[in-house]
Amino acid sequence: MSGIGRFRARLRRSVRRSHRHDGGRPGQAAPAPSERDTTGRPPDRSLRALFSVHTVAGQVFVFVLGLVLLLVLAGAVAMVVQGRRDSMAEARAHTLSVAETFAYAPGTAAALDSKNPTAILQPRAEEVRKRAQVEYVVVAGQEGIRYTHPNPALIGGHLTGPYKEALAGHAYTWTFTGGGGSSVNSVVPVPRADGSIAGLVSVGITVESVNAVADRSIPLAAGAALAALAITTAGATLLSRRLRRQTHGLGTAEMTRMYEHHDAVLHAVREGVLIVEADRRMTLANDEARRLLDLPPDAEGRPVAELGLDPDTAELLVSGRTVTDGVLRAGNRLLAVNLRPTDTHGGPPGTVVTLRDTTELRAVTGQAEFATERLLLLYEAGARIGTTLDVTRTAQELADVAIPGFADAATVDLADPVLRGDEPATPDGATLEMRRTAIAAVRSDHPLYPVGHVVGFVPGRTRAMRVHSDDADLKADFTRLGWRNWDHGVAERIKEQGFHSIVSVPLHARGVILGMANFWRSGDSEPFDDDDVSFAEELVARGAVGVDNARRYTREHSMAVTLQRSLLPRSLPEQNALDVAHRYLPAHEGVGGDWFDVIPLSGARVALVVGDVVGHGLHAAATMGRLRTSVHNFSSLDPTPDELLGHLDELVARIDRDEAGNGNVEIAGATCLYAIYDAVSGNCTVARAGHPGPVLVLPDGTVEFPEVPTGLPLGIGGMPFEAAEFHVPEGSRLVLYTDGLVERRDRDIDTGLDLLRDALAGRDRTPEETCDDVLDAMLHDQPMDDVALLVARTRTLAPDQVAQWAVATDPAAVAGVRKNVAEWLTDRGLEEEAFATELILSELVTNAVRYGTAPIEVRLLYDRNLICEVSDSSSTSPHLRYAATTDEGGRGLFLVAQFAERWGTRYTDTGKVIWSEQTVAEHEEEAATAGEPEENAS
Repeated sequence: MSGIGRFRARLRRSVRRSHRHDGGRPGQAAPAPSERDTTGRPPDRSLRALFSVHTVAGQVFVFVLGLVLLLVLAGAVAMVVQGRRDSMAEARAHTLSVAETFAYAPGTAAALDSKNPTAILQPRAEEVRKRAQVEYVVVAGQEGIRYTHPNPALIGGHLTGPYKEALAGHAYTWTFTGGGGSSVNSVVPVPRADGSIAGLVSVGITVESVNAVADRSIPLAAGAALAALAITTAGATLLSRRLRRQTHGLGTAEMTRMYEHHDAVLHAVREGVLIVEADRRMTLANDEARRLLDLPPDAEGRPVAELGLDPDTAELLVSGRTVTDGVLRAGNRLLAVNLRPTDTHGGPPGTVVTLRDTTELRAVTGQAEFATERLLLLYEAGARIGTTLDVTRTAQELADVAIPGFADAATVDLADPVLRGDEPATPDGATLEMRRTAIAAVRSDHPLYPVGHVVGFVPGRTRAMRVHSDDADLKADFTRLGWRNWDHGVAERIKEQGFHSIVSVPLHARGVILGMANFWRSGDSEPFDDDDVSFAEELVARGAVGVDNARRYTREHSMAVTLQRSLLPRSLPEQNALDVAHRYLPAHEGVGGDWFDVIPLSGARVALVVGDVVGHGLHAAATMGRLRTSVHNFSSLDPTPDELLGHLDELVARIDRDEAGNGNVEIAGATCLYAIYDAVSGNCTVARAGHPGPVLVLPDGTVEFPEVPTGLPLGIGGMPFEAAEFHVPEGSRLVLYTDGLVERRDRDIDTGLDLLRDALAGRDRTPEETCDDVLDAMLHDQPMDDVALLVARTRTLAPDQVAQWAVATDPAAVAGVRKNVAEWLTDRGLEEEAFATELILSELVTNAVRYGTAPIEVRLLYDRNLICEVSDSSSTSPHLRYAATTDEGGRGLFLVAQFAERWGTRYTDTGKVIWSEQTVAEHEEEAATAGEPEENAS
């Protein structure tokens, strides 16, 4: 084994022994619990803090360590490279020396010329190779044939490489790469005595062997590098620890900012800063502190007692107490002082002092407090004035807000038209009648005119005026203010009670004077000055906006109520099926679109309608009128409740589209309940569109809420409506209402329905009594939403008031119908109606027999009027027309229209009904008929 190989083996063994002695890899053993740095933290945490590049110490440590590591590595690499370069030169010289020694040795040339050179030279060459520690010593003849080689198998082969130069008599050394790696080879000629060349000697050594020689210096270089690195690291660590303690672990950016802040505190901050150490010496004083305390230039470092300060000031600075916003007088300055200890967070003992000049601040504090109070009063006025849309209440809020913060008494006088919602209009120079509307005062026994008193005023100014009793006569100045109805006695009583100053401000909005606000001060209160007048104008301006809004609302509300009531039924139609009572209460704020209606239908039936339009005001009232008219028109066609609501839904949707097309954002959505009561069967059919359902009060006082499917509100569309039919015993009460009766902001609808049930249950009452009892129980004050209430007691026709016959589909059956009808009328004393009734039924039955479909029925109803009905299964309706002179038919319905008060057609699930209504006890003129009446169906 070569020397380099032995060195590497020893190195590996020493490393393995060191691993066994350490018990593992270096760096894996945890530090003992007792191992702590000087700060008490674990070593790893201390090192992490030390190596952190966010601090100046860490940055210095990393820089120094990196620089030393770079230098050490550079030196080590240079030593290794230089060592290998020197080893290579030595190897070239060594191989050349061995080759020359062997070539010039005595007997070498003779051995080459002998018969068996190998036998002579091979032992010599091997001996020389071993002693010289080379890889091979090869002797070859002139032809390049090997005579010696460490591997006998290669003897007899040709040399490789550029050996021919050596045959010319020149030694040659070169480096080549062979099977054993890179090698250094020297070739020397073997001269004879006569100077000729007998052969060649080639000596070689591998680069690995050469490097092994150089690697002998690596441990020494590595040890030196590690020692230098260790020494440098230790020194850098000590330096960084000291630097870290001095910089408190701050980074360069933080230190820069601290310096900038320190500079700002010293020179730019307009607040004095002092630091006094525990030995009562001043350590720091910035420019503002020097100015405020008039300190000498060399104040820093000197005892506080030697700075020439006031004794009280010097005693306070060295007291060590904690002071917050203390007051200190320094010459003609008034300073606010704060003292805090400096060792609270681990700093050196001492006191930090801040000084602030408050001389000017004290001077303006009173003005600031005064302005703040006025601003708060204006803010309070904005919150308190105009909470309602009532003119009188708004005027009272204006008077209340000024007492006692601004005046000792306040009055508000408004023109009579304003109280009614109108704009006051007076000719130039005329007196405007002002009425005392609101008054507020600190004393209840004030001498001012009471609410309701008329005060004449000439509206000749729009700006405020101020009067003081010390400067003028109150009576004369009251006149100058524009008042006409103030007498001398009132002026004297005002002065006797101590009222000495008054500000009078007109309330004007959009160029119109609505009234006058007056503010009074008495007793020790300061007289009003110019600032007070400006404030009074601002306060009254806010109040005038509220009064004008309330006035306009009063006018609109009055108009809406008038329109609403004009669109509601003024009187209920005459009919015998229901005994009806109703109530309508407009909302306190904003009239809505609630309405109700009672519509007589054919066949002793009555329709009850209750609806509610979305929104309030004139738009809702106008929309309500349109819907009510539409319901009347639709009901004349006698559709079922669900069909009528379907038509109404389409109408509301069309109204909404028209409004949207005109740029109006108002939506005419509505809810509606439509019910038809049949006095013959006693059944009630109800459909509703988003409206509360009906309430049924039975004759025994039991209250029920019939199940009626809830449809979507009108105007939404997309879903059909459903109707429900239920029987109503005679004497029951049907109660229909809008949601304003049962629903309020502070009460949900379920609670309202329970209260309504309780109000309706119990004793039997008339519809009028029922309305009164329900409103007394449900509404204790003015409602916030419109309330419509409809109560109807049901009646049914007696059996002897109804007659019904089936008719065969034969024209001859008409005679039998006439006979039966005449007998039924005679039994009830209606002989005078027989002729017209027989004529009407003849026409209707003949038309049904000829153009209708079986079964055909005739029904007579005797209520307030006499009603004739003919029904069949056909859905084709006849229509009235003028018959030509030559027509044989077409005059039947014309005759019916002449003898009947009303007539019409209604459709049923099984067909249609043609009906007519005659006024009883009224003689009709006889109509001549010629031939058999006949009618064509359309």
